Amino acid sequence: MPDARFLVVFDADSTIIRNEVIELIADEAGRGAEVAAATEAAMRGEVDFASSLRSRVSELAGVPVASFERVLSRIEPTPGVRELIAAIHQRGGIAAVVSGGFHEILDTVAPSLGVDVWRANRLVSADGVLTGVVDGPIVDAAGKAEALREWALSAGVNLSATIAVGDGANDLLMMDAAGLGIAFNAKPAVRRRADLVVDPVDLGELIPLLP
Repeated sequence: MPDARFLVVFDADSTIIRNEVIELIADEAGRGAEVAAATEAAMRGEVDFASSLRSRVSELAGVPVASFERVLSRIEPTPGVRELIAAIHQRGGIAAVVSGGFHEILDTVAPSLGVDVWRANRLVSADGVLTGVVDGPIVDAAGKAEALREWALSAGVNLSATIAVGDGANDLLMMDAAGLGIAFNAKPAVRRRADLVVDPVDLGELIPLLP
């Protein structure tokens, strides 16, 4: 990763995009409502994220990998995201995303929005369908904070020159690690601990906060 003046790390679901991807995939299995309720509890911090994710992913067993095209067609970028990422680049910064969601979707969405680097979970598939299992270690709250530190070190950016933007309880550790933690469109627990709360669902509101 090239050296940069600063680093901005975003959550993905309900942050750079309006959707919760796991709910869109669950819709393909007719289990959207159940998974949505479990996701909401995880984002509020009421349950352990990794355990909750494994449980929710188990509901995806049997979903055809081919249905990801339909899921991608339903993704809604958050207003202002492209303008914000362009402004980050214009000012010599790096835009990164670390997500408790999935590479299978983020590998298309992130570059389309101009994101420089991203990390997420991977879903196991066999014979063209999901098995209901996550591949490898889960990107949880600790994993998000670790990614922010790793990317900052790689880009020669002091942690004081990092910004973390998220909405859910699993974003709190990376927000604590960053120089500035921003609660965007966030749950109450996140709003209480953030350095700054941004209410309008428009990422362009963050442009004046860039170094």
